[in-house]
Amino acid sequence: MRALGGQLLRFAVVGAVSTLAYLVLYSGLRGVMGPFAANSAALLVTAVANTAANRRLTFGRQGRAGLARQHVEGLVVFGLGLGLTNGALALLGAGAPPVVELVVLVLASVTTTLARFAVLRYWVFHPRRD
Repeated sequence: MRALGGQLLRFAVVGAVSTLAYLVLYSGLRGVMGPFAANSAALLVTAVANTAANRRLTFGRQGRAGLARQHVEGLVVFGLGLGLTNGALALLGAGAPPVVELVVLVLASVTTTLARFAVLRYWVFHPRRD
C-alpha cells in the first residue's frame, strides 16, 4: 500500500480539481434548474471522474482488475456526499444568495471528503480486496 502521506497529498490535489469542476458545473446548472437537481448532477459527474482519478493517481490502480466493483462502490460513497450536500442545502432553505449556497456546499463537501478518503482507502481500494 502506498504511504499515507503521499496518498493524502495526491487525494487533496484530485479533490481540489474535482471541487473546482463541481463548483463550475453547479453554478452553470443552477441557472437552469433548482439547487438539488444542480447539486445532484454536478456531484454525479465529478464523483465518477474523481473516483477514476483517485483510482489511478492516489491508490495506484491500473487496468481492468476490480474496475467495475470500485466504481460501483465509488457510487455508494457518492451517496454519502449527495446526502450531506443536499442536506446542507435543505437546512439552508430557499432564497439564499448564490454565493452562500456555494459556501455551504464547499463546507459540506469538505466534511464529505474526510470520510471519502477513509472509505476509499480502507474499503474500495484496500489492497487485500484485489
